[in-house]
Amino acid sequence: MGESTKDTGTIQVLLERLNNERLPQALELEKKVNRGECLDDYELRFLQQVFEDANDVQYLFDKHPEYQPLASRLAGLYSDITRKALENEEKAHPAAGGRP
Repeated sequence: MGESTKDTGTIQVLLERLNNERLPQALELEKKVNRGECLDDYELRFLQQVFEDANDVQYLFDKHPEYQPLASRLAGLYSDITRKALENEEKAHPAAGGRP
């Protein structure tokens, strides 16, 4: 299998995962933090996994710049969720600087 074919297959799987799993869950998290709620441990693990996976596939975005706008928008979404989640934690637990 050629490198280009392998990349195409990997990108296809990533896009399917994004559409079917990651994006719907991220949008739910965005709604939750925008309501001022804190994220639970499962949701925090989800975000951690997303960031780890993004690091693992960064080479694909480097090789396929046509996906950079999508990657940038996703990074912005996850950054906004993380920032707002931290603000919510700090409001909920001010003396502890966030989580107890």
